[in-house]
Amino acid sequence: MQKNDLEKLFMDKKPEVCPECKRKLTYKGAGRYMCDTCQREVLDDFGKIKAFLDENGPTPAITIAKATGVDRDTINYYLRKGRVEIPEGSKFYLKCEKCGCSIRYGRYCPDCVKVAADKRGISLTEEMGEKPKRLR
Repeated sequence: MQKNDLEKLFMDKKPEVCPECKRKLTYKGAGRYMCDTCQREVLDDFGKIKAFLDENGPTPAITIAKATGVDRDTINYYLRKGRVEIPEGSKFYLKCEKCGCSIRYGRYCPDCVKVAADKRGISLTEEMGEKPKRLR
């Protein structure tokens, strides 16, 4: 699947009408939508993940998936986009897609982004993650 296909897939999941009264929803930020008529709050997948993490703290993706109904691919998507981070001190991290080192979010570690920029003159900073300060 191409990057633009993934973006479209996740954009298509945004709620547009209230499940209660079928009226228009207004985006309020952080995956939250509010019905203009009945004031019901509706969460998209990102909102469900964020609300779960805000309430429960750092949690493995499988647990988040089971509790929220959001599939692990979607959770991984938000990790790779840098919208959700793996906390410091976790037992598990993402792997840099270039060198395989541990990163907390994103697709590439800072070292691989720097090498790509130096060699090819391209910027991958929007896909750059952060290495954990210390590994277990």
